[in-house]
Amino acid sequence: MKAVMPVATEDVLALRRRTGADQWDEMWKGVLHMPPMPLNEHQDLAGDLQTYVKIHWARPRRAKVFHEVNLASVGGWPHDYRVPDLLLLTRDRFAINRGKYFEGAPNLVVEIRSPGDETYEKLEFYAELGVPEAWIIDGTTKVPEIYLLRRGRYRKLRADASGWLRSPETGIELRKGKAGKLSVRMSGDESTREELPED
Repeated sequence: MKAVMPVATEDVLALRRRTGADQWDEMWKGVLHMPPMPLNEHQDLAGDLQTYVKIHWARPRRAKVFHEVNLASVGGWPHDYRVPDLLLLTRDRFAINRGKYFEGAPNLVVEIRSPGDETYEKLEFYAELGVPEAWIIDGTTKVPEIYLLRRGRYRKLRADASGWLRSPETGIELRKGKAGKLSVRMSGDESTREELPED
């Protein structure tokens, strides 16, 4: 159920701080968005995907992958930021790390979509930042989508004949796996293939 509050009262904000729910809050050009806490299945997939990306992509490149961090527009903190599930950075982009938040474009963001959330609405913000690539993974079906930034807008990447989507930024390939799983591998390398989340 979607709800809009003209003003977030202090007791509501205090409750969210006390329960930890505020860690997923976002500010969209001065408007507070308070999504519900991710379900366990969502967090399980995000954690396993972060581990996979860290081992197979980040470490060999001395790059970084972060989980649920504040990503702000340039000069926008704390009035304009989003919280992607994962954020990937190569060394040439480490300077956007401001400690409490990131300011500017990482190489890639990952959003795990929950029913009725605002995942697709966040793409406009990522495009304005200039994030070259965005992944959206359906948290229920595990169907992945990859969006590539072209002339300021995202274009959805088409899968190959086997159903794999290849990320140009990382060389990681994604496709829907067996029931409730996301298949992931490094480009064409079946020895790196995993089904996530792990059992």
